[in-house]
Order: sequence, then C-alpha cells, then structure tokens
Amino acid sequence: MLTRFHPTTQLTVGLTLRDETRPESNNIALHSCVSPDAVLENRHQLATELGVPLSQFVLANQTHSANFYEVTKEDWGRGTTSLETAIPDTDALFSYEPETVLGVFTADCVPLLLWSDQSGLIAAVHSGWQGTVKEIVPKLLTHLIEEKREDPNHLYAYIGHCLSQDRFEVDADVAQKYEALGYADGLITYRKETGKYHIDNGATVKEQCLRAGILEAHIEHSNVCTFTSEQGFSYRQHKQAGRHLGFIFRT
Repeated sequence: MLTRFHPTTQLTVGLTLRDETRPESNNIALHSCVSPDAVLENRHQLATELGVPLSQFVLANQTHSANFYEVTKEDWGRGTTSLETAIPDTDALFSYEPETVLGVFTADCVPLLLWSDQSGLIAAVHSGWQGTVKEIVPKLLTHLIEEKREDPNHLYAYIGHCLSQDRFEVDADVAQKYEALGYADGLITYRKETGKYHIDNGATVKEQCLRAGILEAHIEHSNVCTFTSEQGFSYRQHKQAGRHLGFIFRT
C-alpha cells in the first residue's frame, strides 16, 4: 500500500497495490473478482491498517461518467460490503466530513485524489479515457470553485498509478476525442509502424487540474505504469484484472 500522511491537515492519501501474498493479490473490487469473500477480507485489512472502520468508507458504482456526488455521514458504509448499496452511476466523490474514507477503483484508469489545506475538502475521482474526454475533473473542479467557493490556490492533487502513454494504445476515434479537448494535442503521438495513437491520460488529467487553477507545485504524479509494474492491476494486460483503491480521508 502506498500512503501519504499530511500532518498539518491530518490527511491521509493512498493507493492499494497488487500484492501476491494477499487473497486475489489484494484485489479491492467486488465488481471484478473471483471471490467476494476474498475482496471483503482485503477491505477489512485495509480498514484495520488505516485505523478507520470499513463502515465509514464510501464507494460508488463507477460507470465512466462525468457524474460527481457530495458525501455526508449519512452515506457511511455505502458500497463497502455490497454493490447494491454503492453510490450509483458516479465516478467522483467529494466530502467535507472528517473520518470519512472516499475511494475509487482503478486498473489503468487515473485515480485522482484532491484536497484543500484550508476548507476540509477531500475528493476522489476515477478518470479513464472516457471520463477524461467527458471532462469529469474540470466539471468537478468548476463546481467546487464556483459553487463551494474553494480557492484553487489551496487545492492539492495526487495522480496515482495509471496506464502510461507507451501502453495506452488507441485508434483514431479516441485520439480525435482528446484532440477535441483543445489542450491535449501535445500528449498524443502517432506510431506509423502500428497505425495506432498513444495518449498520456495521466498528463491530460494533470493539465485539467492546472487549467482549473491548481498550482503545479501542488500536484504530485506517481508516473508508475499499471501495465509494467508488478504492483499494478492492468485491465489492458489482464481483462479479468482486480482493482486498486485510491483513497483519501481526514481525521
């Protein structure tokens, strides 16, 4: 498990990693597993390691949407032991509640974790290529800045392990969607020998954060490829892959 603790804000940010010593290699996802019991064991182990009850986690049924949801204490436990109770059709969660663990599942897609050092805001975003071209990150940040009055100068971002540009190979139709954004052209390359395009989705999400006003010094990008890393779950490499959980909470 990769974690960052920020003592000045009592904030913990992290990402679970593939671990062959754990059941199902530490898969955290009920929607992509062989044994739900193994996943629940891994979730309980994570909660124990973090020192927060699993009943205070909140998870969503992710659909590659641009939908976001504000979590309150009334949502505690949703999605933790059953898919049926998860926040429906949502790919970004945000909250101002302490002791609330927000999580997003990824296996090649970008896990983005956001927080403020001023207001108590925390957020977790799942941005695969569909979420990126639908601009889930800009839409969430616009809402937070304009409706919640967040100051972008006080926002921080962590971009976790995701598929690298070298491994994110797509056809022209997907490349055209990135080109249509108007700010990702420099993050797209074409390989004549394969006739495929390669896109840096993580860097595109970083650019979206920068364009929203988050300072570059406040953005950390792990730059670890889920396809090539032994600690990575990769849908591109193994269609039945498990999932990482990107998580964030404040005590």
